Amino acid sequence: MQPLNLAIGGCAVVELLRINDPVKLSFLEALLRDGGVESFVLDQHMSVLEGSASAIPRRLMVCNEDAARARIILGEAGEFDGFA
Repeated sequence: MQPLNLAIGGCAVVELLRINDPVKLSFLEALLRDGGVESFVLDQHMSVLEGSASAIPRRLMVCNEDAARARIILGEAGEFDGFA
């Protein structure tokens, strides 16, 4: 994925993956946090609008400069397929 024209916390962010499973998303965030990578979730509160149908996937984002490390962390845990 290309970096978005979006800055969160003063950094350009890149999308790692999209996921509908909030439990797995929480697990992935914990993996990244334990690896020293700060992550951001976009569209997390869309379930209020969509009626909790999980139609809108949540996007797991990291700062562009942390993206390679984040992919390695998730890959080593078997949680990244390399397509994002």
